[in-house]
Amino acid sequence: MDKQTAQKMETFDTEAESEITSSFQDLSFTSSTVSISLCSSSSDVSVSNSSNLSNGAAASEAKESEKTGLSFDPNEASFRSSYPSKPHKGNDLRWDAIQCVKGKDGDLGLGLGHFRLLKKLGVGDIGSVYLAELREMGCLFAMKVMDKGVLAGRKKLLRAQTEREILGLLDHPFLPTLYSHLETDKLSCLLMEFCCGGDLHILRQRQPGKHFSEQAARFYASEVLLALEYLHMMGVVYRDLKPENVLVREDGHIMLSDFDLSLRCCVSPTLVQSSSTEPSCRISSYCIEPPCIDPACKLPVCVEPPCLQPSCFKPRFFYSKTTKVKIEKPNLANSDSRPVLIAEPTTARSMSFVGTHEYLAPEIIRGDGHGSAVDWWTFGIFLYELLLGRTPFKGNGNRETLFNVVGQPLKYPEGSSVSFATKDLIRALLIKDPQKRLGFKSGATEIKQHPFFENVNWALIRSTHPPEIPKPVDLSSLNLAFKSALARNDEGATDSDRLSGKLSVVL
Repeated sequence: MDKQTAQKMETFDTEAESEITSSFQDLSFTSSTVSISLCSSSSDVSVSNSSNLSNGAAASEAKESEKTGLSFDPNEASFRSSYPSKPHKGNDLRWDAIQCVKGKDGDLGLGLGHFRLLKKLGVGDIGSVYLAELREMGCLFAMKVMDKGVLAGRKKLLRAQTEREILGLLDHPFLPTLYSHLETDKLSCLLMEFCCGGDLHILRQRQPGKHFSEQAARFYASEVLLALEYLHMMGVVYRDLKPENVLVREDGHIMLSDFDLSLRCCVSPTLVQSSSTEPSCRISSYCIEPPCIDPACKLPVCVEPPCLQPSCFKPRFFYSKTTKVKIEKPNLANSDSRPVLIAEPTTARSMSFVGTHEYLAPEIIRGDGHGSAVDWWTFGIFLYELLLGRTPFKGNGNRETLFNVVGQPLKYPEGSSVSFATKDLIRALLIKDPQKRLGFKSGATEIKQHPFFENVNWALIRSTHPPEIPKPVDLSSLNLAFKSALARNDEGATDSDRLSGKLSVVL
């Protein structure tokens, strides 16, 4: 981030926090805030110092709810039918809590005053994200706050609008839920799910050697791949995949974030019978052990230069006269009898220069125009970084990095223990010509059939045990830090100073 951009973001934070100060009536902690859950369907993520504190908080919240009339029973059938939620969020109590407030006060009644800001979580290009608690409900949310004046001055209003529209479309286990959109004269706020596990960049730094094992990388890459497949099916090219934008939920599964660089486009998802598809859609089209046993084999990993489509192979592989192949042929036909979903927006085109330098696709740097294939390039960079702790084309500066992306071949550090199948997948994803890149024609359908994902049960992926489960949020320590800082600020301060002090501590 250059100096001018940093100054603009500093101005944004100052103006936004000034507006938030006037919008939030009470930012102080009470005893009830020591025991707060993420409002999930699980009962074991609530945070408390002791049973007495928890019971006291519950009693306090019960009294307050009785006054305001905002109490609800999420298991009550009549309540759940009154506030229809998105199918994948049918058991999400955060959604129910928001709908309860809206049902009580109406959509116009839900505003910043219903929330208590607890902590600043991060700063992005078009706004800041805060940890916010829905009052009386004890639910935590991530609130993205954007200053309209700053966005207009930086010509970012369209990006903010695009992100809001995309979030409103999404209904997927590995993508965020937009619970509500709040507006004031100066601020635009998006209310989304809070992920207590941080992001994959932070999590990677904690691993031995600062990189994930191949098994862990496969888990995270599988879920990211399904999220990208859904986005492409909805006509969205993500364009900003990196570990910093992959958040970890309380259950250890992932959630993509930040859609302000995404591209909206047209797409026509279709189901194609496997009998009418190219044989390249079959997983057995790869040689996962070099060298190839059959000298006549023309698989992409066995041929130099690689064939035009990384997943293609010669039909002679199935018409070989060997007994083994003859036996396997009927089984392959039976296993491929189901239709295949093709949902790739191959006609999407953009000339924008957007993304992170180390993740930019060559076609973006060259100014050739780009489409959905940029997401498969970034997916390859993403997988490389998870496994090796760095990106493959990083230079001493941004200029050298861009030169390496366009002109340098893919290399691995000496002594790396990455498997051959993994290297083959990354190689196929990082082909510099987008039309020859794996995923260009059929998207995630091609990529999921690579041997790297051979043991992934796509239908039951949410039942897979994550490599790491985040610790519950400990708001009691945040409460102590807040009170001690607040006591220091109160010494000799005016009422105006006290409110400003509370804001600086909480945010």
